Amino acid sequence: MVCILGPSGCGKSTMLRIIAGFDTSISGQVLIGGRPVKGPSSDNIFVFQHSGLLPWMTVWQNVELGLRHMEDNEKKKEKVQEYIEMVELEGFEDHYPYQLSGGMQRRAELARAIVVNPDILIMDEPFSGLDFLTHMKIREEVVNMHELFGKTTLVVTHDIDDALIMGDRIVVMSGRPSSVKLERKLDFPHPRNFEKETELRELRDEVFLMLGVSYAV
Repeated sequence: MVCILGPSGCGKSTMLRIIAGFDTSISGQVLIGGRPVKGPSSDNIFVFQHSGLLPWMTVWQNVELGLRHMEDNEKKKEKVQEYIEMVELEGFEDHYPYQLSGGMQRRAELARAIVVNPDILIMDEPFSGLDFLTHMKIREEVVNMHELFGKTTLVVTHDIDDALIMGDRIVVMSGRPSSVKLERKLDFPHPRNFEKETELRELRDEVFLMLGVSYAV
């Protein structure tokens, strides 16, 4: 899991969209598995900053969407139900997005993303708009799912704590014109605790300073 940090407007989300194949770069190229990215692919699933659920579909239908080409209907039903239960949305299968809280919508999006077994999961500010406790719970679920499935995951976030708690590696970008200011591998076990990990706490202070904040609460 690589977490990408940087100030607003530095191009984090644009970079994700180029990696996912939604946007085209002006120069250079993106290689995944040695092959250039030429457009969106079902192997690389994008979880958008704002809810990407289709509002006219129920939770079940949204999760099932990625399996629409699966011919065995019984296996398809079992798989959809398995992933709905994995994100603790059983009982809400027939609810529409407007009937769900922000946290429940995020969990439904995660189920829809991982049910197709993508090679890469790309997440743009996945916790934006969530209340504090829901934010913490969804963040923990993302980490647990990453450890369970072992999928390459790219996360853009403005939250330094999220990046340091979740990531196996962090990349800190500068303001425009953007460049990489820091790239660091995080060899800390999960769950992570800033109070217990002195080195992690020092890195946190360093990143805050790098992004222009002199004192981290």
